[in-house]
Amino acid sequence: MSIDKIYVARLGKTVGLKGDLKIFLDSDFPNQFKTGATFTTNKNLTLKVISYNKSRQIIKFEDFEDIELAKKLTNQELFTTKNKTKENCQLEKHEHFWFDIMDCIIYEDSKKLGKVIDIHRYPLNDYLEIKTDESLVKEGLPQVFLLPYILETYILNVNIKDKSIEVQKAFDILENS
Repeated sequence: MSIDKIYVARLGKTVGLKGDLKIFLDSDFPNQFKTGATFTTNKNLTLKVISYNKSRQIIKFEDFEDIELAKKLTNQELFTTKNKTKENCQLEKHEHFWFDIMDCIIYEDSKKLGKVIDIHRYPLNDYLEIKTDESLVKEGLPQVFLLPYILETYILNVNIKDKSIEVQKAFDILENS
């Protein structure tokens, strides 16, 4: 898989006799599964969407319109690219793609706290997993800490172009981790 590939869903079992499959989304943008959209699987197949039923979470692909053919797709993962994601998904104000947040440097009062290495999705909030800056680790602080992605409470400004995030109260979380 190319580094540009982004996991967006997993295909489940077949539904009915005409090639429909259950789809388990791992994306905040179900509208990207529109008719004509293409995805790559973890088995390097390129699939083109014929239909997608958002309410029933069912999808059908071109050339797999039969139950026996569709069964071959069960449990495969669907991937898209960063460029396709940016083209097909509209962000609201203060929203960012996870892949843009990754590797951003975290600053509090101009002090570098670390770098985003992962994002965890929990029921109430998303959390940034931050690898603590080496200079702070040498001072005895934890190597990694989690910061809730809550605007205005912790996250003040996200600058994707400069790969930086300005925060507040994060140092307190780091010290108490």
